[in-house]
Amino acid sequence: MHDVAPHEVLLYISLQKICSLGKANPLQLTKRPYTTEEILSRAKDDAPKNAKGTWSRAHHGRDQLSRRSVTRPTHLLHQTSSEHDNSDKLPPIPDYLHTAYSCQRPTPLNPPNDPFIDQLKKIRKARILLGDEIGVRAYSTAIASLAAYPYTLTSTQEVLNLPGCDQKIAFLYQEWKETGCIGAVNDFDSDPKFQVLNLFYEIWGVGAVTAREFYNKGWRDLDDIVEYGWSTLTRVQQIGVKYFDEFQTKIPRAEVESISATILSYANKIHPGFQMCIVGGYRRGKEENGDVDVVLSHPDEACTFGFIQDIVEELENGNWITHTLLLSMANSERGQMPVSWKGDTRKLGAGFDTLDKALLVWQDPHWPSRAEDLEMNPKAKNPNIHRRVDIIISPWKTAGCAVAGWTSGTTFQRDLRRYVKKVKNLKFDSSGIRSREDGHWVDIESVGGKAKDLLTAEKRVFAGLGLEWREPNERCTG
Repeated sequence: MHDVAPHEVLLYISLQKICSLGKANPLQLTKRPYTTEEILSRAKDDAPKNAKGTWSRAHHGRDQLSRRSVTRPTHLLHQTSSEHDNSDKLPPIPDYLHTAYSCQRPTPLNPPNDPFIDQLKKIRKARILLGDEIGVRAYSTAIASLAAYPYTLTSTQEVLNLPGCDQKIAFLYQEWKETGCIGAVNDFDSDPKFQVLNLFYEIWGVGAVTAREFYNKGWRDLDDIVEYGWSTLTRVQQIGVKYFDEFQTKIPRAEVESISATILSYANKIHPGFQMCIVGGYRRGKEENGDVDVVLSHPDEACTFGFIQDIVEELENGNWITHTLLLSMANSERGQMPVSWKGDTRKLGAGFDTLDKALLVWQDPHWPSRAEDLEMNPKAKNPNIHRRVDIIISPWKTAGCAVAGWTSGTTFQRDLRRYVKKVKNLKFDSSGIRSREDGHWVDIESVGGKAKDLLTAEKRVFAGLGLEWREPNERCTG
């Protein structure tokens, strides 16, 4: 998508006004016929080159992934004279949208411009699959801004007025408004390679880089992975392939609550007094979720030490867990002390918090005909669906950070870290807050004494960082 300078847009608008007064098309006033040589020369300049620098008839093979699929040239931004003249009648931009940080805005789950935002999310997905990190961040910023806008868009000028929404986004809105679709999205949906990459990316344990590696090996579906590459997969990826269809099936809220209640009951059998918060998309208000995320904590820090191992063992004994994908005791191994910040020298991708956690495959061991089935066949197969469940254990002193970090939308979390860095000179993640000056832990959750519950602790995090409290269903940045 080609950027257009503001003065070019204004010139185009002025020309449109002349046309509206009944004048001849001003764009034709300076137009002259091109010679045959000029036409052939321009055609040659526009043609794609092959690897050797010679001109190729075919731009790409059918199986070739092209950035053109998500970067289609966009025509000059067109604003009618009525749109331009009525720009002063647009709804006022809310004060909270004058900030670049989405953590300072209320962002609802179902914003007025959801249909257009859904199109942008598809383009962002394509950027992810292509490994375009800059594009992913740019689209994430625009999506979060549009999601926080409380009015239904009516013009490209409204889009341009929003933080993080440049002319590229305005171009796409104009195309969507005029045609009901976006060509780049249609390209993505119909591109065979994108379809394969998206399939691989949906496998639990497979990221965009690995999805591209699978494709480059010649694999085109799950059967290819099983037939040609099973032995090369990690155990987690094998489980992701094995239960692919089940993991794709969304979990309704009632089932999320049932699974979470089971976890809490087991926790309190081990140490009475545990508190739990269901986090993730469920807490933001989603009716269906891809997995279940819960944060567990206890006012007595001795009870959370090494507890992740205890709770997993008990749930396994109860036959609720079929596979443990990851069991981390990093927090307990350092004595549950918030890890000191060591500067911006960490390796890329090392930002996952250091709380104790277990990533699990869950299956309800009970079904209506269980007794009869087992009587007939002691090895009768459990017909219940497998679910993905994450259990996070936090010591009480940083539980507010854990709940905030595991609740909020991805861009909200990203901007929270940016805000804390730029405005407060601090480092935030789900396992605590540290000073960027000397790396020490900054305690803002015990202000006023030990928090009585996890919600109080989370609210203290917002207050201590100078942020207005946002309900979980106002952190849906997409």
